[in-house]
Amino acid sequence: MLYGPMGGGVARYLKEKRSWLARNSPCRHSLLVPGPFNGIGEEGEHFIATWAPNEAARRWPWRVTPWFQAMLRYAPDIIEVEDPGLVGWVALHAARELGVPLVAFCHSELVGTVARRLGPIPATVMRAYLRSFYRRCDLVLTPSEFMRRRLLRWGVDNVVVRPLGVDLKTFNPAARTMTLRRELGLAESARILVYAGRFACEKNLSVLLAAFRRLGRPYYLLMLGTGEPIPRQPNVIVRPYERSSRELARIIASADGFVHAGDQETFGLVLLEAMACGRGVVAAAAGAAPELVTLDTGLLAPARDAGSLASTIHGFYQRDLDAMGRRARAHVERSYSWDAVMRGLLDVYRAVQSWQLRGTARYVAS
Repeated sequence: MLYGPMGGGVARYLKEKRSWLARNSPCRHSLLVPGPFNGIGEEGEHFIATWAPNEAARRWPWRVTPWFQAMLRYAPDIIEVEDPGLVGWVALHAARELGVPLVAFCHSELVGTVARRLGPIPATVMRAYLRSFYRRCDLVLTPSEFMRRRLLRWGVDNVVVRPLGVDLKTFNPAARTMTLRRELGLAESARILVYAGRFACEKNLSVLLAAFRRLGRPYYLLMLGTGEPIPRQPNVIVRPYERSSRELARIIASADGFVHAGDQETFGLVLLEAMACGRGVVAAAAGAAPELVTLDTGLLAPARDAGSLASTIHGFYQRDLDAMGRRARAHVERSYSWDAVMRGLLDVYRAVQSWQLRGTARYVAS
């Protein structure tokens, strides 16, 4: 549902994965995604027409047959499903029909989102639903220890952690320009932090905005995204979602750093992209962020506390920002390059295929 013009990190991950496999492996990678029409897209993905109220919205699959027929027609050795909704159950049925393993990639904290928006009872129902689906899969991949522990508490034990990767060529300190402040109409003394992502309540944007109200000028927040309306604020600049990864990298690399107040992130790819751009980050000390952000690469603030976030941002500017950015870049190069991430993922695919061929029980790993 998150693959589309406004898909953000999920869409970038799937496209990069497809590109890497084409360059570096003999694997045939078929990408079956919801889209505005039936057919093959510009990047070789197979679109199945789905309903979306507008371009920025998630795409909702509503017909089972096209998905099932396409999966059978591609005849894969492994099916990996990103969506635990309708498409997930179709994939489960197709995998059983083909006699191949089904791998699920759990990258969304749906239970927390439902709890915040609808309350504890619907969240309990959602947790039971997800537990039922993921326990039927041969393996569940998740990008962080935070999400693995969450799944274990739900009773899902067939889980392996595989982090996402970063395009180190696009997200690079070389993307930095010295014109960002002039483009925004700000003085050279302005302190600019960037937020890029969906404008949604689960991102704790109210906390982020409140922190910048406390800070006041010369601190400025540049927000790139789409979703819920952002109230006007003198030191907050709102721009549309940036579709171009190169332009996103330029903006992030040209700012002082990146800031994110979300406390339920299952990974935080955009944090790594910012670090790959040679920028330090300020993030909430919750979710998966503490797995990515170290004292060398940024600062963590107590979650959902605007005052603490404001103090942490102030402290961020007491550090040597360029030195922090260099350490952040080195950190991403060591652990989150596409080569390292994808070779590890291929090892998992080979292993799950061998377990399936041997008829062994589901593998459990951390």
